[in-house]
Amino acid sequence: MMMSRFHNLARRFRSEEDGNATVEFAVYFTVFFLLLAAGVEIAYMNLRHAMLERGVDLATREIRLSTGHIPTYEEVRGMICEKATILDDCANNLRLEMVQVDPRDFTSAPVDADCQNAVQDPHPVRNFVPGQDNELMLVRACLKYKPMLPTTSLGKKLNKDAEGYAQMVVTSAFVQEPR
Repeated sequence: MMMSRFHNLARRFRSEEDGNATVEFAVYFTVFFLLLAAGVEIAYMNLRHAMLERGVDLATREIRLSTGHIPTYEEVRGMICEKATILDDCANNLRLEMVQVDPRDFTSAPVDADCQNAVQDPHPVRNFVPGQDNELMLVRACLKYKPMLPTTSLGKKLNKDAEGYAQMVVTSAFVQEPR
């Protein structure tokens, strides 16, 4: 008896076609918006990374081909920031390391990159030594940036510091041309 009432109520509920799709819209819109937001965040991260790689590659090319001039840390950072145009507050959020490595006895740079955001107190550069003729040089750039949508699923998964900055690291190697 009770089951037949339930079946009748369920059949009547399924057969009714009046009303609106508020619940479906709310569910589908939320899922669609989260996917769209994650896609936008990934696209902007890729754009930042590509521009940082481009800046580092162009700066290392300039260093490699410059004869007679040994660039300073500030000059190299300025070259990278000039070439990578879309990076937010690049001069304050970009840290560089440049070390000479022996190709026959390769030891990599420390695993953790030297990073700093604009809000933190400045600390000295860890290791920046311009190379001599025919030396293999390793350059590592670390950029701290604020995620565009930090509260979305992807923005929450990024490894961020206390101020909410995520980091992006680019490494490049080149051989110093003879002067």
